[in-house]
Amino acid sequence: MKTLTHPDGTTLGATITRGTRDEWVVVCGATAVPHRFYGKLAAWLADGHGLNVLTFDYRGVGASLHGRLSELDADYRDWASDLDLALGWAADRGPTVAVGHSFGGHGFGMGEAHARTLGLYTFATGAGWAGHMAWGESMRTRALWNVLAPALVAWKGYLPFSMVGMGEDLPRGVYADWKRWCSYPNYFFDDPEARDEMNAKFARVEVPVVGVNSTDDAWAGEAAARAFLSNYPNHELRVVGPAEVGVPSIGHMGYVRTKCEPLWVEMVEWMEGRFRSRSSS
Repeated sequence: MKTLTHPDGTTLGATITRGTRDEWVVVCGATAVPHRFYGKLAAWLADGHGLNVLTFDYRGVGASLHGRLSELDADYRDWASDLDLALGWAADRGPTVAVGHSFGGHGFGMGEAHARTLGLYTFATGAGWAGHMAWGESMRTRALWNVLAPALVAWKGYLPFSMVGMGEDLPRGVYADWKRWCSYPNYFFDDPEARDEMNAKFARVEVPVVGVNSTDDAWAGEAAARAFLSNYPNHELRVVGPAEVGVPSIGHMGYVRTKCEPLWVEMVEWMEGRFRSRSSS
């Protein structure tokens, strides 16, 4: 296990999967998903393509949880700084690209270290507004934000997602940001308290961003993806269906499972193009 350390002493648990080349991939994970979930993708990139891969946990999650979660003061901006730390660590060691999953595609633009990378390839990134979802998922999501989650957070002092089988437990501040921003069709770009900040940050992202979103992703389908990714100045959206990939379903989590390897092959082709662009410039 690798430890990444912020200047203020905050530490993150991480794993390095070594390849044979100089280039690096930083996997920027989703909310409530521990970095070990991306282990098979990391091994595929390292063993099959020689790339070094850094996976890590945001503070309060998995290997980056130290002490009582109810006492942790952390929000999505803190997680974006964690992502920045990981990107900067890799960029110090070689040419770097980012692979995002859901929040990872948000956090990339919220920070500054994107300027030290060759770009972002992100899966399942979109605006989490319930209005972008199909009716059934929309109703479940509204119930989560308005009924279940507030009661759980009031009781535990954090969001105990593990109690309802939805992933890792989350700091209260992350929950508060997530709930608030999901109440807007364009996520934090509509939030009066965040939109000026986020518009300015995303306008500074010069590297290319590619988003891949599945037609059966209940949380980040095409409408949600367009609402969010359009705020990256140099972006491309690829909408795929399970049949195109040769699988019965992709959903919100399947992109980074081995069944979706055809998507990984496309991702690596993009990465190789980005690495070549640097060597030829």
